[in-house]
Amino acid sequence: MNALHMARSAYSAPNQTTMRTPRATEYAAFARVTARLKEAASGGKTAFPALASALTENRRLWRLLACDVAQPDNALPADLRARIFYLYEFTDFLSQEVLAGRAKADDLIEINTAVMRGLDKPEAV
Repeated sequence: MNALHMARSAYSAPNQTTMRTPRATEYAAFARVTARLKEAASGGKTAFPALASALTENRRLWRLLACDVAQPDNALPADLRARIFYLYEFTDFLSQEVLAGRAKADDLIEINTAVMRGLDKPEAV
C-alpha cells in the first residue's frame, strides 16, 4: 500500500454503517442470548457446558437491565421498572434451577422471547 492510497483511504468518506437505536441494541442482545439458550437447551446432556455458558450470559444481560432500572434517574415508569427488576430476580432464580437440573430453560426462553416481542413494537410517542 503506497502513501497516496493510504491518504485517500484516510480522508475518504467513512463506511456507511447503520446506527442502532437503544431498543434495537437491546433486541439484538436478547436475540443473541436467546438463540444460544435454545441451541444449548436442545443439545441434551452433552451440551451442558454450552447451556451453562448461555445461562451465564443471560443472567449477565438481566443483571445489567436490573442495575439500569434501579437507577433513580431511569426514565421508565416506576411500574415497568419494578416488573423488569422482578423478571431479573425470577430469571436469576430459574437459571439456578436449570443449572441444578430441577428445571428446563424453556421458561427463560419464553420470557426473553416476550421481551423481544415488546422491544420489536414501535415506541409510543
